[in-house]
Amino acid sequence: MNFTQFLLVLRARKRIILATMFSVVSLILVGSLLWPNSYKATASVVLNYKGIDPVSGLTMPGQLLPGYISTQLDIIGSKRVALGVVDSLKLASSPAVVEQFNADTNGKGNVRDWLAGLLLKKLDAQPSRESSVVDINFSGSDPQFVAAVANAFAEEYQKVNVQLKVDPMRKASAYFDSQTKVLRDNVDAAQSRLSKYQQEHGIVSLDNRLDVESNRLNDLSAQLVMAQGQLAEANSRQNMAAGSNGAESPDVAANPLIQNLKANLNVAESKFAEVSQRLSPNHPQYQSSKAELDKLRAELAQQVKVISNSVGNNATVLRQREASIRAALAEQKAKVLELNRTRDELAGLQKDAESAQRAYDATSQRLSQTRLEGQSEQSDVAILTPAVPPIQPSFPRPILNTIVGLFLGAILGLAVGLLREMLDRRVRSDSDLATLTSVPLLGTVNWANTQQSSRIKKIFTPRKLRLN
Repeated sequence: MNFTQFLLVLRARKRIILATMFSVVSLILVGSLLWPNSYKATASVVLNYKGIDPVSGLTMPGQLLPGYISTQLDIIGSKRVALGVVDSLKLASSPAVVEQFNADTNGKGNVRDWLAGLLLKKLDAQPSRESSVVDINFSGSDPQFVAAVANAFAEEYQKVNVQLKVDPMRKASAYFDSQTKVLRDNVDAAQSRLSKYQQEHGIVSLDNRLDVESNRLNDLSAQLVMAQGQLAEANSRQNMAAGSNGAESPDVAANPLIQNLKANLNVAESKFAEVSQRLSPNHPQYQSSKAELDKLRAELAQQVKVISNSVGNNATVLRQREASIRAALAEQKAKVLELNRTRDELAGLQKDAESAQRAYDATSQRLSQTRLEGQSEQSDVAILTPAVPPIQPSFPRPILNTIVGLFLGAILGLAVGLLREMLDRRVRSDSDLATLTSVPLLGTVNWANTQQSSRIKKIFTPRKLRLN
């Protein structure tokens, strides 16, 4: 079917098309006039209007979540919010509502739940495009009532939003409170162990004491090295002085008494040599000189022995000193090692106490913040525009419905006309005849408004031509 044939069909079926369109428009218009008026009130709220938590000062991550707006819409349309609206408006206490509830449900169930379900059926929350504004729409037959319900939904949504944020914080606060007590006990126990250990070991300042003992150990080490050197030298002198040539020992030879005795001995030997040349051995002077010489020699030998013994005694003293310094060094080393062990144990106890203190401080800080967040009544939702009682009904709208009825009636009329044409197909043009007979078309008759043509038209007017 081409466009010309379509126009011919419309002209032929214009009565049924117009009748259908008129019927549809009439029905819609009558329905709009008879349908009870319905009013819609809108309360607008802003989500996350600050973006910063008033307690922690951090940016709240709600606006970063892709489903944040959808979640808020679900909260608005939740039964919890609807029950809050029922309670705030005291709808369940109305005798008329209770009577209607009993009539509809035969007294089964709860009137609050029944009312919440009815309110949610007439509630519609719509987010604005590319913004955080949400419109809370409520429809009903009473303008004052729909405005009150819309505002009640906005206010209850604010309260529920605060409760959803505060309730977890309060539970977390209780948990942190119990953990703080446990950590406080741990801190007291760690501090008690540290204090007890310091008292048992008499520790006031371990680092200073360790420094003093370490310096003393170093001094003893230096004294031991010095004493060992002196002892080695004393042993050498002792060995030389105790030998066969003890008189040649530096300690013996450098002694003033030995030097004086040697000088006297030399003088006595010179005198005895002179006397022995002049006098005989039996001469009294000879015997006197020899006796003096023997006395000096004996005294020199005795003094050499005494000095050699003194050198040995010095070596013995140095040996005892070296032994005592070595013993003191060993004792000091053991004391320093004990202090190192004590310092390690004390450092471990101090680390335990510091770790317990840090854990307690962190938990206390988190407890304080969580407790403040749990007590905060600051909501992430602000009412942008409260609902006001509407003046004009939102439904029905006769003019708009009539325009829509014209459009729908035209479409339905065209559909009915085309369907009628398909069920009762007629020859509307020469192309239809050519299609029907499959014979070349030689010409057409011009049905002009003349008498001759009228007679011809009466003669040749077909009764009915259908395309089968």
